[in-house]
Amino acid sequence: MKNFKKKLRFVFKLCVYMYDDDDDLISHTQGVRRNAYKKLRNGYVGGVKRGKPLIEVKQVVIERVHLCEKHREKKSGVYLEEMVGRAYDCLTNPLGAVRFTFEKTVLSSASDPASFDRNDWGVADLFREFLFDNDGLHQVPMLTPSTVKWIKPNSLVRFRGMIQDMLGNEFYVGAYKNKDTWNTNKFTDVSQFPMDPSPDMRVWERRLLYCVSVPGQNSWADVTSDSVVNTYAASASREKRLRDTCSVSDEVEMQDSNDEIQGSPSAKKMREGGSIAPENMTEGTDCGMIMAPDFDRNSFSCLVKIYDSPESELKLNDVFEFIGVLTFDTDVKNDKNGESELESCFDREELLNLPSSKVPRLHCLVHRKLSPNDLIVRSPSMEQNPHLMKEIRQSLLRHFTVALGGDDLAASFILLHLLSKVHVRVDSIAVGKLSLNLTGFDKSSISVFGNRIDDALKNLLPFSHCIPLTVEFLNTASLAPVKDYETNRLVSGVLQCAEGSHFTIDETQLQSGTLSSNGVENTRLLRELMEFQKVEYDFKYYKMKMDADVQILILSEGKSNILPADIVIPFHPSSVDPTGIVDEQTLNVWRWYLATARSLPHSIGEDMQKVVEDDMVAARQADRSLGTEDFNRWLTMGRLMGVSFGETSLSHEQWQMVKEMERLRKERLK
Repeated sequence: MKNFKKKLRFVFKLCVYMYDDDDDLISHTQGVRRNAYKKLRNGYVGGVKRGKPLIEVKQVVIERVHLCEKHREKKSGVYLEEMVGRAYDCLTNPLGAVRFTFEKTVLSSASDPASFDRNDWGVADLFREFLFDNDGLHQVPMLTPSTVKWIKPNSLVRFRGMIQDMLGNEFYVGAYKNKDTWNTNKFTDVSQFPMDPSPDMRVWERRLLYCVSVPGQNSWADVTSDSVVNTYAASASREKRLRDTCSVSDEVEMQDSNDEIQGSPSAKKMREGGSIAPENMTEGTDCGMIMAPDFDRNSFSCLVKIYDSPESELKLNDVFEFIGVLTFDTDVKNDKNGESELESCFDREELLNLPSSKVPRLHCLVHRKLSPNDLIVRSPSMEQNPHLMKEIRQSLLRHFTVALGGDDLAASFILLHLLSKVHVRVDSIAVGKLSLNLTGFDKSSISVFGNRIDDALKNLLPFSHCIPLTVEFLNTASLAPVKDYETNRLVSGVLQCAEGSHFTIDETQLQSGTLSSNGVENTRLLRELMEFQKVEYDFKYYKMKMDADVQILILSEGKSNILPADIVIPFHPSSVDPTGIVDEQTLNVWRWYLATARSLPHSIGEDMQKVVEDDMVAARQADRSLGTEDFNRWLTMGRLMGVSFGETSLSHEQWQMVKEMERLRKERLK
């Protein structure tokens, strides 16, 4: 109490110092003493009932706090921020930070709507500074099926997922006047104050994205961490203790949105590894419990609302990290009868059959597109250089060779296959793809080496899928995404996946049978994906082909007649030696190597162009069956061989290695 009074006296003295010629200010002394800290703490300046002088005081104080946070400006040798605390907390009270920036904009613009209409007000920059410049990102809890049970609504969360459907735009009341004060509904679903239609109401738009956990995401690429949970809980506990210390009396109506977490029964059970009983949950967490039985980790979904971002920044099937305000819309869900007519006519979510009790909402403040490199834990010493890349390449090849029973040629082709990507499209040709068909498998060998290959890929690649190709699968599976016009939703298919995903197709289980019309269509879709790296989306009245960039490996007894791969190589294992256990540090190094090499640019110098051209002419003269597809495959292998050594141009030695691999492969095919 004593420290709090000192803080209030400092704020009051500062206000008087700035307005010592305003006699009206003195009459508001008690109001300032009671409310100054509250206004500063929550960043709240709306709803003023004490007249213009107090508004002016708060405007100046807020400006001083803003300057102090930016420049740590001193006043009388004491930091204002240290004396009165932060005006908001980006982690536990993000909406307070939003209100702070909005009200500062309103005050600085004399309440002119043109200044804040469809404007960011600096919110994105504020949160980027907190997240990336001040290392706040690791404190933000990850939204998952487990954490959604205890994360409180209106707190800051992050969600990593793939954009599975783009639901269009939603109109909402972004700003409105409550008497003489402007308020905002941005980054929220429900208005905090009564809202009647008026000429001062500003209607804005936001985009709706239906996002899901990335299909085929392997466990090592999941960033959910207990340390993040504990950090957030500790932060919320400190926030609660600060409020308890600063509580003056019942007159100061602090907006306590951050309850005690660390000492709660829920948190204790969480620390002990137990589950949280429903009776200990808030209304918001009940929604999470409803969702939990229906959605497993691989199908967890989130409705993301996007503000102030160009449409070109976010595309279907892109993987993003969204950081924003979590809401459950409990008021909308439980009190539809009290909803205003204006709010009801804007509500698209119920029409889309996305009830908030099953699909949480995230109002995005900051987003960033993720690449495979962003999912890898790397050490500061892991910087790309050819010498390091060559060493890692050799160790990874040894690992593949052991897993493949000593077949070093198959291991070399798998390495090039895993480095392949579509780096340019020329007409209908996807340049850079390299699908691979390993033949010679039977039911006994597939159970050994098939599992080894699958385990190796899951440990190294962020997104991988395994498809057991059977007649039943082809006849019953939904491979292509289909538009459902009753719900106005895009129903996902097996082939809707993130860029860089890997498919292993086990054809050893395929037996004779009759394909239905759906089976024939699914076979065509798989061939289309292999040959052209495109997936056909079914919109009922028309079909649209969309670009893909995936790696496809086929394991079969003989050469696949259903799915023609770029490279066919018979598999020749010589032993079944144990693969051993690979430590996590080594796995991280291999993951980093694959992601880094795959992203390297590559070219063929003028001197090597002449060598490659002469070799192709000689090969054509020796074998008239060679065509454009063969030469394109050689060039792709040359590029992949170069980047596998961490180099951006093809060397003569690497080109000779490509030619030798092709020679050995053709010998096996005889």
